[in-house]
Amino acid sequence: MASALYNGRMTPFVVLSCMTSAMGGVIFGYDVGISGGVTSMTPFLAKFFPDVYARMTSAARSDETSNYCKFDSQLLTAFTSSLFFAGLVASLFASSVTSAFGRKPSILLGGAVFLVGAVLGGVAVNVYMLILGRVLLGIGVGFASQSVPLYLSEMAPPKYRGAFNYGFHLSIGVGYISATLINYFVDKLHRSWGWRVSLALAAVPASALALGALFLPETPNSLIHRARDDDDLRRAEALLRRIRGAPDVRAEFDDMVRARAASESVRRPLRELMTARKHRPQLVMAFAIPFFQQVTGINVVAFYSPLLFRTIGLGESASLLSAVLTGLVGSGANFLSMLVVDRLGRRTLFFAGGAQMLASLAVVGGVLAARLRDQGELLGKGWAWAVLIAVWAYVAGYGWSWGPLGWLVPSEVFPLEVRSAGQGVAVAVNFAFTFAVAQSFLPMLCHLKAGLFFFFGGWVVVMTGFVWALLPETRGVPIEKMEGVWREHWFWKRVVGGEGKMDVEVCGIN
Repeated sequence: MASALYNGRMTPFVVLSCMTSAMGGVIFGYDVGISGGVTSMTPFLAKFFPDVYARMTSAARSDETSNYCKFDSQLLTAFTSSLFFAGLVASLFASSVTSAFGRKPSILLGGAVFLVGAVLGGVAVNVYMLILGRVLLGIGVGFASQSVPLYLSEMAPPKYRGAFNYGFHLSIGVGYISATLINYFVDKLHRSWGWRVSLALAAVPASALALGALFLPETPNSLIHRARDDDDLRRAEALLRRIRGAPDVRAEFDDMVRARAASESVRRPLRELMTARKHRPQLVMAFAIPFFQQVTGINVVAFYSPLLFRTIGLGESASLLSAVLTGLVGSGANFLSMLVVDRLGRRTLFFAGGAQMLASLAVVGGVLAARLRDQGELLGKGWAWAVLIAVWAYVAGYGWSWGPLGWLVPSEVFPLEVRSAGQGVAVAVNFAFTFAVAQSFLPMLCHLKAGLFFFFGGWVVVMTGFVWALLPETRGVPIEKMEGVWREHWFWKRVVGGEGKMDVEVCGIN
């Protein structure tokens, strides 16, 4: 493959396109934040989950219920986790739609379905209607999560791809913060129906995504992949020139065309991904990185932080406000990471974030084990603050490492012929284990108690070791030349076969 530096610069056209598509992350983050907040609101629990409400109020008056078990309810966890089960199913279909029709239609479909789910949740009159709305939200998130990271990776210039793809996770943080702020204020405004406002306002980012998608361009990679004749290829090259803001983009365009030629021999991308030895490293990453991202324990904070904070003794309003601050810490760390990811590299951030997360989980587990008894008195104010600070440190570590990198790395390592299928696998694995953790967290907290945080800490050790041993650095490598990193890696070259050194000039690495 010829070596050449790609021409191009950062253009307003590509920035605006990626900002619009990143609204897919906003709808994801908003729904995660909203579900955690409304499930701690007393009127919401009283209407839809009366058993939990009764157990919570009785626990306040007696020592009969464990502090760790007040919110344990399979129906309550089904409300949270149903979104991710639906997202899992949707992601299995989304990769075929994205490959056959392009990234833009998948983004548009995701926004439209999410909009319907938001409206249904806001007007729900029973728990079945509530969960149906969550299922529709999950379908929307499934399509958006499969297509948006691909869109961002393909639109961004190679040397800025990490920062641009971070936009998806940063927008998840923006959505999460918006949701927690809305939860806090509507709870103050009108407690009896404030939860309806929280659920229904998910329609705002969904509308922005659906309407914005109407004006998005398709990615040049997708246009080339689906081109039928030379006219289609010329239009794709013209779009690439517009995106890059350069008259000569031939080097990058030729690499895309060569990648398309390789992809034409693959009629069943998913089968090719699963069976071809040359795709084994990418397949492992598509499974392992999303799996590890979920067993960090982040969903303890993302889904249930208000419930966790109420468990240690904070009141309803204080718990909602603490969730707001948690979101701000995570988004701030995410933003700082976005500024350095293409300078420091992926592996450095994985290591630093893993160490910080492990220390934080050890503090949370240690304080709860030492100070929070199974029944009766909750943590004192000083110890509650210690847990809060440790949680914020944990969120910061996740925010500049496994959070955004868990979306970035899988989206950038696949060759064109299996890219949509690979992203579909990564999203499906992500949703599968998000569902598993969301559905099992409250029962696990009830049974493992403080030991749950040491359980997640053990996984942080395992996944940091995985990165050290098996994940090569992908910083600055053009997306169409990514196969070179596997041929040079100490382990993966034995799997795929070494074929000489990768040309580092094209990667912009000296």
